Amino acid sequence: MSVNNHILQYLIRPVFSEKSYGLAQMQQYVFEVSLVANKIQLKQAFEIAFPGRKVTAVKLLKTGASSKRFGKRTVTVAAKRKAIFSVHGDPLTIFNAEVANYAG
Repeated sequence: MSVNNHILQYLIRPVFSEKSYGLAQMQQYVFEVSLVANKIQLKQAFEIAFPGRKVTAVKLLKTGASSKRFGKRTVTVAAKRKAIFSVHGDPLTIFNAEVANYAG
């Protein structure tokens, strides 16, 4: 496994929500990320995954594990971590396409 593939594993998936669509218009993108990665590793992963974009800031949010009830059953939901990337450069096409579909 190359170093680039190892670093890219820190980005799990983009988060599509009303708030992330609003942030996308301001060149800020929300991704679910690994629990063990630090800001420097996340910045490198984003810049490798999306060449031509420069990350200016990374903000991290962490939600702890919680339990939800489904009738009699109680299920534990795993902890998650999100990162908000402030980007300088071309907008990401995945967020622009989703915003166009969302608005229409």
